[in-house]
Amino acid sequence: MKKLQSNFEEKIDIVILAGGKGSRIRKLINNYPKPLAQINKNKKFLDYLLNNICKYNINKIFILAGYKGNKIYKAYHNKIINLVPIKCIVEKKPLGTAGSLLQIRKKISNKFIIINGDTIFDINFDEFKNNKIRKDEIFMALSKSNYKSPNAGLYNLAIKKRRVTFKKNSKLINAGIYLAQRDFLKNIKSSTFSLENEIIFKLIKLNKAKGKIYNNFFLDIGTPKTLKLSRKILPKYFYKPAFFLDRDGTLNHYTEGKYIYKFRNFNFLPGTVEALKKITNSHYLFLVTNQAGIGKNVFSQDDFINLHKKIKEYLTKKKIYINEIKFCPFHPLAKIKKYKKNSLFRKPGNLMVEELKKDWEVDWKRSFMIGDKISDELCSKKSGIKFLYVNKNLQRTIKNLNYKTK
Repeated sequence: MKKLQSNFEEKIDIVILAGGKGSRIRKLINNYPKPLAQINKNKKFLDYLLNNICKYNINKIFILAGYKGNKIYKAYHNKIINLVPIKCIVEKKPLGTAGSLLQIRKKISNKFIIINGDTIFDINFDEFKNNKIRKDEIFMALSKSNYKSPNAGLYNLAIKKRRVTFKKNSKLINAGIYLAQRDFLKNIKSSTFSLENEIIFKLIKLNKAKGKIYNNFFLDIGTPKTLKLSRKILPKYFYKPAFFLDRDGTLNHYTEGKYIYKFRNFNFLPGTVEALKKITNSHYLFLVTNQAGIGKNVFSQDDFINLHKKIKEYLTKKKIYINEIKFCPFHPLAKIKKYKKNSLFRKPGNLMVEELKKDWEVDWKRSFMIGDKISDELCSKKSGIKFLYVNKNLQRTIKNLNYKTK
């Protein structure tokens, strides 16, 4: 059994700037806010952005909404994605990308990340947040580009001794991702409108902007051309197979009838972490678990969430990313009234899997469910996913697949 260690990191929040009108693409998005641009039948741009962020060890997400922000508020406020709570704050009047940050100055974590709500830059946020900065500095992500991005108010940038500078004819642009400390907000006054032009520009000139060049996937939706491109590229970029994984008896040691809801009692089976590391980049990893102990009042939903936040943090340190965790608290013998019912969310029902099918771009033909009970197998069959019983441990099970990962 693999005993987990409890050396946890400082909590860090992410702020998504979602206040722009999107004047250039307004006709293509039916006057909706830019982040709500429809990419395909089921998903908006912000869905892709949030799913991609929430696999990392993030404490909380704030969405700062402006133009028609009530639509963003209605869709995402108090939503939880992969254990990450989302809060939306709507401007009462236009505040700009800088001024809007004043709304969360008493709510934000000491160290936080700012990103644009109309841009996806697929970098590792767990690594990005570990960059060192002083209270009066920021850290920027730069991207190489053969064209001027519509969201790149700062371009012709360069890196010199880890400091961001301006350089004529440089193809480096600002990718719109910043790491800052809470004291950074002292630079912003109520009259400050533009984060890039009034704050970031000044910090670069004062030699207080650090940065790094990233060659990762980058896409914004600021123009009709890039929005149309995103509708072709994003579904393909995020399309890959998945492993739908049971928890108790599949990933961790489990004794029938004994509920596991405390971190000190959670132990991975031998080979589990190694197996997850092998498949984390080529597959989505979804945890699909019955948790009747919540309904039976053995432990609370908060107990469950706190345990899995710690598990998630432990795994992300090893560059293993659980893309989403689904759990079912319902049971016909539950003691808590709202959970006392037969539910198709509870395996062998498959509604947890059906929700994942709706929210993610999954290659179903190359996906697998792995579990240790007949209820897992029946859930898999209802969902049309190939099923495997765990063979002593996850490492051996995946190895026996003889399945080539990308």
